[in-house]
Amino acid sequence: MNDKLLHKYLNNEISPEELQQLKDSEVYRDYLKIAEAAKNLETPAYHNERVWQKIRSATHNKPKVISLQWKSLLKYAAVVAVIISALLFFNTGIETVEAGIAEQKSFTLPDQSEVVLNADSKISYNEKKWNKNRSLNLEGEAYFNVAKGKTFKVETSLGTVTVLGTRFNVLSRQNYFHVSCYEGIVTVNFDNINIQLTEGNSVIIEAGKVVAQPFISVSQPGWMFQESTFENSSIRLVLDELKRQYNIQVTLKNVDESLRFTGAFTHNNLESALKTICLPLQLNYSIDDQGNVTVYGQQ
Repeated sequence: MNDKLLHKYLNNEISPEELQQLKDSEVYRDYLKIAEAAKNLETPAYHNERVWQKIRSATHNKPKVISLQWKSLLKYAAVVAVIISALLFFNTGIETVEAGIAEQKSFTLPDQSEVVLNADSKISYNEKKWNKNRSLNLEGEAYFNVAKGKTFKVETSLGTVTVLGTRFNVLSRQNYFHVSCYEGIVTVNFDNINIQLTEGNSVIIEAGKVVAQPFISVSQPGWMFQESTFENSSIRLVLDELKRQYNIQVTLKNVDESLRFTGAFTHNNLESALKTICLPLQLNYSIDDQGNVTVYGQQ
């Protein structure tokens, strides 16, 4: 009976009558003595470092057993094979050279052919296979001074230019393809049409059609001397080139985009460049505090 009362007391379930009954018993008095003595008990100190040292000393001399199954070995071998294959795949020898906005970049190909990239242009080629295949991809505009040797090809999205050893310029942007020959003979291929250019000749192709074949009297393209030159070019093409050379934004307002421009603008003076473009076409312009340009047509 007293055990049940004690159990109820410890669980805080005892009634006042039962509590009085428990207090009158000897069991309750013994419980009070135990509780009083427990107040003076202290928890023994626990030393983390000592325990850890004992664990280490107990396991230090035990040999390590490693179980490696054949399936695990095959998994590891497969992972290594994938890594090696990836390295071989990505190490294809493809080299890429880029010129940023308002920048020109010169470099030499493995056969010592010289290339100058105009602003916002990129070339890629396979260095490992270059001696067997002198072929590269061009986005933008570049001038080439090709060392004599095997056939040299410039691939663009608008057509292909093929030479042996010569000096020439290629411009390929959007639907505008312009090739100029400064020395030797250049073959231009587009839409299964071949055009052969000799020294001093060029061809302009827009939207897959020949629009002009102007004669050139200079020895190198004007952009290499900080001047962009155009022959009956759309106003949009001209202003896009202005943005590349000056790293600015150009906004058109009430401008007839069928306007054509023949002439050149300098890369060294924005005001002068805008006057050269706008005055012949009866356009106006403004330049804001950030240097960005708005070109206005007639109302």
